[in-house]
Amino acid sequence: MADTDATPPQNPTRKRAFTLFGAILAVMAVGYFGYQWFEGGRYVETDDAYVNAEVAVVTPLTGGPVAQVRVSNTQAVHCGDVLVVIDPTDARLALAAAQANYASAVRHVRQTIATGGALGAAVGERVADIGRMQAQIAIAEADLARARIDLTRREALAADGGVSGEELTSARHGFAAAQGNLAAARASLAQAEAARGSAHGQQAANDALISGTTADTNPDVLAAKARLDQARIDLDRTVVRAPVDGVVTQRNVQLGQRVSAGTTLMTVVPVDQAYVDANFKESQLRGVRPGQPVELTADIYGGKVVYHGRVVGFSGGTGSALAVIPAQNATGNWIKVVQRLPVRIALDKDELARHPLRIGLSIDATIDTRGN
Repeated sequence: MADTDATPPQNPTRKRAFTLFGAILAVMAVGYFGYQWFEGGRYVETDDAYVNAEVAVVTPLTGGPVAQVRVSNTQAVHCGDVLVVIDPTDARLALAAAQANYASAVRHVRQTIATGGALGAAVGERVADIGRMQAQIAIAEADLARARIDLTRREALAADGGVSGEELTSARHGFAAAQGNLAAARASLAQAEAARGSAHGQQAANDALISGTTADTNPDVLAAKARLDQARIDLDRTVVRAPVDGVVTQRNVQLGQRVSAGTTLMTVVPVDQAYVDANFKESQLRGVRPGQPVELTADIYGGKVVYHGRVVGFSGGTGSALAVIPAQNATGNWIKVVQRLPVRIALDKDELARHPLRIGLSIDATIDTRGN
């Protein structure tokens, strides 16, 4: 009787296939987990990144009608190139007036200095007048004493009839005249002293204007010179120049337009100083640090052109927090959304020169969080 419970022979080919398949799965699993162990989380990437630059807004520092516009949009300019010329007529007239005021101030100060010398001489003259008046008083006092003695003698002789009445009258007149001369001399002395005081006051007032200064360092001259310098600067500012190397964009000025100080004329974008603002999710930034290498590709060139940059720093806040109307989460009625934080990435200048970028272009950025 045949043995019906015997195990049928197994197919060795099928067994080998299953074994090979299992080995392949094991190798793949080991490779996957090994990659995750060594490389997983090393790279963080985003396509929410854009080219940016510190643009220069060109504004005039003086006003007037526009006489020339020498650039147009998309034109490349260098620092110092003339962009706009404002009609300099008013500035030239102001400069001429400032030059005249400066020359007048210098002459006025020199005149004041010369007047100081004249006032000093006048004070000396008043002092001499006082000395002369004092001498006149001494003479008048001597004449008065002599006239008093003469009158006293004649009055004594007249009582005995020794002198005539006419002679006595003449002596009295002489005494009165001597008294008048003394009073006049004293009045002249007082006048001379008053004149000396006035001369001293004028000299002091004049010295206050010029004391410790020269015609070049006098405050009035310095103020006039400052106005002259300002007028020269205003004339120079009628020529508006490029503040940086870059490309002209948003030109808003037209020939003949009257502009005032602070009016935005155009923007100059320094394309050779472009950088990238990459908006990474907050959950991607655990291992990101300044100085880490970054590889970037731009949509304008595709994957064939790879830029190499470095992380410079992080923004002070997320886009939603710095929005014009920030999110109001204090009520508690909100849904948690993963936020993105702008990360600034510096680009290699040589690569940027070979493949120029413009602000606003889309970028894909990948940061190596284990790189140096």
